[in-house]
Amino acid sequence: MRDPYSLLGVKRNAEPDEIKAAWRAKAKTVHPDQNQDDPSATSRFAEIGQAYEVLKDPERRKRYDKAAEMHQTIMQQRNAAREAAERAKVAKANAEKVMEELAKANAQNAKSQAQPQAQARGQSQSQAQAQPQNQSGPAGETPEDMIERIFGAAAAEQAKSHPTGSSSQANGDSAEAAKADASGAERPPLPALAIDLIASIVRRFRGTTPAPEKAPDISVEATVTVEDLLKLNTITLKMADDREVRLALEKGMTDGHVARLKGQGLKLTGMKSGDLLASIKIARDSRFRVEGFDLHTTLSISLEDAVLGGDASVETPDGNRNISIPAWSGSDQTVRLSGLGLHDDAGGRGDLVVELRVVLWEKPNEKVTDLMRHMRHGLYV
Repeated sequence: MRDPYSLLGVKRNAEPDEIKAAWRAKAKTVHPDQNQDDPSATSRFAEIGQAYEVLKDPERRKRYDKAAEMHQTIMQQRNAAREAAERAKVAKANAEKVMEELAKANAQNAKSQAQPQAQARGQSQSQAQAQPQNQSGPAGETPEDMIERIFGAAAAEQAKSHPTGSSSQANGDSAEAAKADASGAERPPLPALAIDLIASIVRRFRGTTPAPEKAPDISVEATVTVEDLLKLNTITLKMADDREVRLALEKGMTDGHVARLKGQGLKLTGMKSGDLLASIKIARDSRFRVEGFDLHTTLSISLEDAVLGGDASVETPDGNRNISIPAWSGSDQTVRLSGLGLHDDAGGRGDLVVELRVVLWEKPNEKVTDLMRHMRHGLYV
């Protein structure tokens, strides 16, 4: 199906009433009864109906918006990757030409210096040609030796430090290239392109290739229940691209915890899959409120129990428990039951915190009312 917003002619932030009005206007215009001479009227009318079905449902609209945003991100990533690859290809070709010219110039210079020496000693032409080869590098020369001969010791050190040719690392460490050489002179820092080229040469000699670049990660919200966390259930996450990813809940997870699922994020051709970051959100529960790994519940107590103390039954995740209410307990007091909360990251469980709430009887009591009146005015009997 085509973009439902475009089909209905509304903006992406359109309100439900605006979407409904646009659908009615479009449907009236393309209705088959109004376009009997148009064979495509039926399909166009159905397409507009499908667009409205998507946008009128908040959940379906939300899923479509996420999928569209992800598709746009994928296309941007692919375009950026293609452009970066083209720029790198051109830059690498240019840099290799420069390096080739430097190597030729170095060999020519060595040859011109070796010829007079060979003639002075009466050596043959073949011996004179052998001399510059020894100066330019003996057989079996390592990549690092070759790099050091052409670019200097600092470049060789950087090639060893950046075998994967990471431009970001090269930019961060380029200042290290400005080290003094054997004569004590400062060498200017090498640009990132030169470092990448050097690392590429090393990889070519060694027959290794860098690992593929990782695609961006995706962040989603994983709504779970208190019971899910208590039982450590496995939940299913519905992705915007219609994938279903299973998340096994573990000890140490609570509201706001972020779980990382390796390789379940954005998938792009030629790139390593990104990760999925699932942020745990605990659904509202009628019995318990979550604070960290502790569960909170409310227990209503009568006025006489608040003043005199007593016993009461309270619902816990492990069934009903009897608790003792201390005498003179107000609504600001709590009773803590250890080990009845969520699974923590230390192998134990949080607590169940029972919050006391003092309630009056359904009907007024004259004796209690008179007592409170006397206490207010300081008249004790």
